[in-house]
Amino acid sequence: MLRRARRRARATRGALRENLDDWLRFWSSYHRYRQLAGPGAVSLRYLYPCLGDDRGETPVEPTYFFQDAWAFERIVERKPEDHVDVGSHYKFVALLSKVVPVTMIDLRALPVSLASLRFRQGSILALPFADGSVTSLSSLCVVEHIGLGRYGDELDPNGTVRAVSELQRIVAPGGDLYVSVPIDVASRVHFNAHRVFAEEDFLALFDAFELQERRYIYGSEFGERWQPAPGTGCYHFRRPSGR
Repeated sequence: MLRRARRRARATRGALRENLDDWLRFWSSYHRYRQLAGPGAVSLRYLYPCLGDDRGETPVEPTYFFQDAWAFERIVERKPEDHVDVGSHYKFVALLSKVVPVTMIDLRALPVSLASLRFRQGSILALPFADGSVTSLSSLCVVEHIGLGRYGDELDPNGTVRAVSELQRIVAPGGDLYVSVPIDVASRVHFNAHRVFAEEDFLALFDAFELQERRYIYGSEFGERWQPAPGTGCYHFRRPSGR
């Protein structure tokens, strides 16, 4: 516990130093620009500081970068007549809706709209679909949060188990389910952010489904090899035709 607290403190100090450096570069740049353009060319009233964009590398969140590209490709390859997504990142859902008809389900309201995207506000614990009625379903980096209260949902230690059960309930025989979760060598709870799963514990929740594919994200690496380290698992399941 003390070691983790020290790591967090070091990370906070590092972030503060970086933020201070950003501001120093901004004001230095502002004064140089005034010298080049003249005092009347820019006003303090209209300053719009964009700090940290002057990096030598594009900032990327690897988990969403890789998992969204993976799921997008797999869904488009299958060419479903309709697709349902529950709680995944809105950018992934918006882009997917341009090539596949998509219904998006989320606990929180969506304040924007697209003609290509159908939105229904609802809970992953009570999805508005009949048993076995959805042929293509995704829920990326979602089930690990359920029951921890982070997004305004009710506290429930069995939240992930209930969410996974509800996703499986609505998948049609022969239908596809795409999910991703944080993984490591052991299962644990990081309250109230998310749960982490040992892969065998997570896969055991899908004993009635067939695993079609698994991929792993470790930092900036995306591949087929599991590693004994914190990462993200991307899983494609299919409900057997006879069930």
